[in-house]
Amino acid sequence: MTTLSGKTALVTGSTSGIGLGIAVSLAKAGANVVLNGFGDASKVIADVQQFGTRVGHHPADVSDPLQIAEMIAYAEREFGGVDILVNNAGIQHVAAVEDFPVERWDSIIAINLSSVFHSTRLCLPRMRAENWGRIINIASVHGQVGSVGKAAYVAAKHGVIGLTKVVGLETATTQVTCNAICPGWVLTPLVQKQIDDRAATGIDPQQAQHDLLAEKQPSLAFVTPPQLGELVLFLCSEAGSQVRGAAWNIDGGWLAQ
Repeated sequence: MTTLSGKTALVTGSTSGIGLGIAVSLAKAGANVVLNGFGDASKVIADVQQFGTRVGHHPADVSDPLQIAEMIAYAEREFGGVDILVNNAGIQHVAAVEDFPVERWDSIIAINLSSVFHSTRLCLPRMRAENWGRIINIASVHGQVGSVGKAAYVAAKHGVIGLTKVVGLETATTQVTCNAICPGWVLTPLVQKQIDDRAATGIDPQQAQHDLLAEKQPSLAFVTPPQLGELVLFLCSEAGSQVRGAAWNIDGGWLAQ
């Protein structure tokens, strides 16, 4: 098992879903964890603290570079700095390009792509100084393929993979690595909304879920947050130290088609 004792991980968008699953895996492996997300995080903090590591929370809105800087400063002040950065925060909106609200485009690009850049640029100097760090960007299969109605999301996730490659190259001679994880369907609130939208047309909810999976994911099973957490731990381990600038698919066969 990967031991991350003494390391501090910052996971954006980690008060639910994928981010929380990754935060739990990191805490189990011994890392201190800085959670990020809106609202009262007391229950989530308690859930992650059960593994005996230090856990903090910062409510930064990652669409705002100034709030991202405040969050990184909090991690440095309270935990000594960020050793493992997991850029996970994301939002979604579905509409045809000609109908896509401009403000929704701007917010998706800000949260799903620009925040990855800002968090990375702020964490890299300390990682370089310590000559150790892990930057793990939660992209998506939509960083490699398109789907109708998801212009902003697909554009942002393609950008995340491009940024991952550049950072991976710029840190290639150091002990800092940067990689992307590309999940297929994970049963998060974002995906549940798409299932609910289908069910609202009169389809049985279980059938709606099956149909969603069958369109893209040959395994007909959701990727789970704990599975993603285990992949994060691998990338944090010595065994993952020469995985650099990669976009790692974990998608039930989606991109094998």
